[in-house]
Amino acid sequence: MKHLSQARFVLGVILAASVFAPSSAWACAACYGASDSLQAKGMNWGIFSLLFVIVSVLGGVASFFIYLVRKSAAINAAGVAAQLPEMSDKAC
Repeated sequence: MKHLSQARFVLGVILAASVFAPSSAWACAACYGASDSLQAKGMNWGIFSLLFVIVSVLGGVASFFIYLVRKSAAINAAGVAAQLPEMSDKAC
């Protein structure tokens, strides 16, 4: 029970400090709106590099499935072409 009251006290002190000193709780330059700062430029480069990684991985997955579809179609076409002479001999 004593630990719970201490935790509430610490939480109250942190809350009071953030309410009475709001300047320390402001966002960083990238989030606050200084778009010409080095931190904002670094964040933009991070976003673009992560976007590049995601697009390249998704492109690789999509190209793999396109490869599988084309390979399957080629195998099916070869199988049908091999069966055509047999079917035409039986029809006569």
